[in-house]
Amino acid sequence: MSDASENDDAQSAESNDGAVKVPGRDAPKPLPKRFYKDVSVGEAADGGFNVLLDGRAVRTPAKQPLIVPTRALADAIAEEWAAQTENINPATMPLSKLAITAIDGVTGSRAEVAADIVRYAGSDLLCYRAEGPEALAVLQAAAWDPILRWVEDETGARFYLAEGVMPVTQSEDALERFGTLVAPYDAFGLTPLHVMTTLTGSAFIALAVANGRLDAEQAWLAAHVDEDWQIARWGIDEEATERRVRRHREMLAASRFLQLLSA
Repeated sequence: MSDASENDDAQSAESNDGAVKVPGRDAPKPLPKRFYKDVSVGEAADGGFNVLLDGRAVRTPAKQPLIVPTRALADAIAEEWAAQTENINPATMPLSKLAITAIDGVTGSRAEVAADIVRYAGSDLLCYRAEGPEALAVLQAAAWDPILRWVEDETGARFYLAEGVMPVTQSEDALERFGTLVAPYDAFGLTPLHVMTTLTGSAFIALAVANGRLDAEQAWLAAHVDEDWQIARWGIDEEATERRVRRHREMLAASRFLQLLSA
């Protein structure tokens, strides 16, 4: 089944919003007009499910068919396309962008993406504790120690903690063991896992969400213990608030993407 004829403009707009970058374009294109009436989901010939616009399959900016592993994920992506009004706004289509990133960006780079997640574990947020005040150290321990213990139980490895900003070097064995927890994820699983890792600064937190040890809100709060402590003492400015709201939405989308993969 061929792709929708006007779909190229829509997908290019998505890439400009950050999911898949288009080289050589400094300014985003105007939002494309909605060019379709009906949105549906079909079974792909080689397995998986695709989104159909007026009966024609959506393709990614790299011209790959936008096929996802589960019907639940395809239905959710179809809802994003159906919810577009006069224009197609990629900012309101986070699941579509994650799927595009998985297909165009991660499928051919699984080893590199998995290795990057493991590198985060080498300097994971949860391993850097405050020297003071004591109240902050207590909050960190309450939020982070259960996650760290779970990771150590799963890997059979020990991760060292540091106080303040002095770096701590984790053992190669510990990182290799952590890598075995990341290795089973395919491109669709690695994509939201990497997003959550970069948003939180913690591969441990991201993996805990992926394994159902934390929900997205619990993970978000754990990742922002330090920031929330500072906000309580000094307040927050408007620009930082907007950035946090945007990143929180990305976190929720990545967590939902993982849930839909296992639905």
